[in-house]
Amino acid sequence: MSKSSKIALIKEILESAEASIRSAKQMVTEMAGESGNSQIAKMAEKVGSSKIVGDAHVIEGSFDGQNMVGPDARVYSVPANYASKSKLIPGDVLKLTITDDGTFLYKQIGPVERKKIIGTLTYDEGQYRVIASAKSYKVLLASVTYFKAEIGDKVTIIVPETTDSDWAAIENVLPRFEGEISPEDFKI
Repeated sequence: MSKSSKIALIKEILESAEASIRSAKQMVTEMAGESGNSQIAKMAEKVGSSKIVGDAHVIEGSFDGQNMVGPDARVYSVPANYASKSKLIPGDVLKLTITDDGTFLYKQIGPVERKKIIGTLTYDEGQYRVIASAKSYKVLLASVTYFKAEIGDKVTIIVPETTDSDWAAIENVLPRFEGEISPEDFKI
């Protein structure tokens, strides 16, 4: 391995170590109960509704990163493929229609303001995360597999512009260019 390759590898290792420290700090914050879930529940109570329309039950609520929280704080499971494909982020308003045969139909009806940032995909304690802007964001496995992302890849994520969030949606995986270090370079 050439000297410049070794320097590039060392820089990548240092960036990874810094990302791990940021991730650890984020996990301590989450374990201390300082997450944004109570904020989503309050938003769902304010924007949400529940009514019967014909033979269907229609519920509006807020997306928390994995699920929809209804106006009564009840949690409704959102299919990961739908959340990933629609690039849902915490705070998005969803409408759930439960038909008379028990089918759940989701529709995004109120996206929150968004911003895009670039980060590095990591994996920690059974959860994919993206380290970006000195923070660790959880991302859905469905997004990682859809984009065929690998640990160490640079990805563009979407996060709420005005509120803090533990979750992000993957927008895309950035291409690698010649000479860049890939995850394969770390395998022995």
